Amino acid sequence: MDGITGGTVLALLGVFLGTVGTLIGQHLTTRVEVQRDHRQRADTERAERKDAILGFLTAAQRVELILDRRKLGLPSPDDPDDEKLHDLWLAQKSVELVCSWEVARLAHEFTTVLHTLIRTSPSDGRGAGKRERRHAFMEAARGELEGGRPHVRR
Repeated sequence: MDGITGGTVLALLGVFLGTVGTLIGQHLTTRVEVQRDHRQRADTERAERKDAILGFLTAAQRVELILDRRKLGLPSPDDPDDEKLHDLWLAQKSVELVCSWEVARLAHEFTTVLHTLIRTSPSDGRGAGKRERRHAFMEAARGELEGGRPHVRR
């Protein structure tokens, strides 16, 4: 090989290595951006699920407060029971929209039990299992949010 051919080969080799380096750099950058996008989407979806679950628990707590006050013979708050039930069912639908089928099903079962308790007299025994339904929902919701913490003791 003479000097011109060797110089040309080395120049082409340099261009080739530069091109390969650029392509590898772009690939790695794209991969990091895709991973960041997936992580950001997962965080956003988790926040939506968390908001729906907390909204549902807030509405359920309001209904449980009414039931607890009835059980103790205390007067009900000024807000009508129908309004609290409406808020509860609306919050349950939010859970259906953003959470898994299992969490939505358990929220529906818990809501049904609370609805039954509000609509019936405390002495007829309907709506038994409120605590169990709440516990089942809480455990499923914890799994949905990927808490990884130990189960709540009942």
